[in-house]
Amino acid sequence: MEREVDVAIVGAGSAGLYALSQVRKAASSYVLINGGELGTTCARVGCMPSKVAIQVAEDFHRRHIFERYGVGGAERLNLDVGEAMEHIRDLRDSFVDRVLSGSTDNMGEEFIQGYAEFLEPNVLKVGDTLVRTGRTIIATGSRPHVPAEWQAFADRILTTDQLFEQDDLPDSVAVLGLGIIGVEIGQSLHRLGVSVTGVDRLQTIAGLRDPEVNTVAVDTLSREFPLWLGHPARIEEEGDRLRVSAGDHSVLVDKVFASLGRVPNLEGMGLERLGVARNDRGVPLFNPNTMQVGDLPVFIAGDVTGDKAILHEAGDEGRIAGYNAARKQAVAFKRKTPLAITFCDPNIATVGAHWSDLDHDRVAVGEVRFGPVGRALIMGKNRGLLRVYGEKATGRILGAAMMAPKGENLAHQLAWAVQLGLSVFDLLKMPFYHPVIEEALQAALYDLAGKVEARPVDMLELDRVSE
Repeated sequence: MEREVDVAIVGAGSAGLYALSQVRKAASSYVLINGGELGTTCARVGCMPSKVAIQVAEDFHRRHIFERYGVGGAERLNLDVGEAMEHIRDLRDSFVDRVLSGSTDNMGEEFIQGYAEFLEPNVLKVGDTLVRTGRTIIATGSRPHVPAEWQAFADRILTTDQLFEQDDLPDSVAVLGLGIIGVEIGQSLHRLGVSVTGVDRLQTIAGLRDPEVNTVAVDTLSREFPLWLGHPARIEEEGDRLRVSAGDHSVLVDKVFASLGRVPNLEGMGLERLGVARNDRGVPLFNPNTMQVGDLPVFIAGDVTGDKAILHEAGDEGRIAGYNAARKQAVAFKRKTPLAITFCDPNIATVGAHWSDLDHDRVAVGEVRFGPVGRALIMGKNRGLLRVYGEKATGRILGAAMMAPKGENLAHQLAWAVQLGLSVFDLLKMPFYHPVIEEALQAALYDLAGKVEARPVDMLELDRVSE
């Protein structure tokens, strides 16, 4: 069988579906091709089920503060882990159903189930079907990385692909890799009653590059479960359990949660037939503003790029790729301000420029610790540090890093400020209610304003009006 279309989208995950939304507007004909399970990574095994688990874990953990309020009986509360895991799956399934009902369920012949392989830049093979296409979008996503040498005990290694399918949880787990996913899952498992040990070869966690915020984050999380940093993990079988070692540390656990990054799904796609350079992960080199691969009629988007494995970035990349694939001339688009949030408690977030990428001689830093912040004290969540980076000469906001209660909200406000090119003085003219967590941001901004060279003489923070 042979098909001919203007655009072929390979992959029905988030990036592929966002690409489809653009292709439908401008292409006369198209197909969406997908191999494997339907439903986006976010809905099936990523953002959504993990946030359900985090919410359950945080609500149950909250019982430890009840005595401070004069609420008795907290020690008699218990968690039915099986019911909790079923609740996670129930919500997960509803998220997946919403994705499918709004995308692939009613596509008819425009949807092809199967794995695609390039025979030429304009020809794809999907099973027994040849698809001749004017332009192709690669949006095949990624999968968790598990080292080959661990395959001998793969039945005792969990990734996000298996975790939410568990009817029960093991008594003890070593979380290997303390990036965003490892930190979120590690804290959640601990709060659900699992004995957790966190291990990472780096000295930093959750992608933090600000050493001050990283120190606070490591200290805060270490109060809940041990973190072994700075050494790679080694695993050996010991009976029906696993011995995990790192540096001078060693622990015997029932299972390992592997959070060691993700591998682009590119095997068997015949990318060598495209004749373009690829990086060390096998990803074709592309323009991040057009998502075009070289000068070929091929575009790439989403987690498969190995670049920014975050839903809103995958959405933007899919839109850019879809827009350009549906037109003869590729257009370059400006990318949004970088924003990353780890939904641990307190949240960890980075915004805009990383501390390690800045010229520190030209940067002023405003900071606040959450210990004395009124709203944080009321919530019983007064741990953390917020650091805001500004241009020393002008006060223009460049970025921020934080471990902060309600950091997901503070991070958005700062990301918008960076993208709009606002200065610290612009932000201080904004209203800050009392008592709210945003008062901590206000305090950090006051600290930053006092270190800016070109600060206004009148610091009343109110615009004058002519009478």
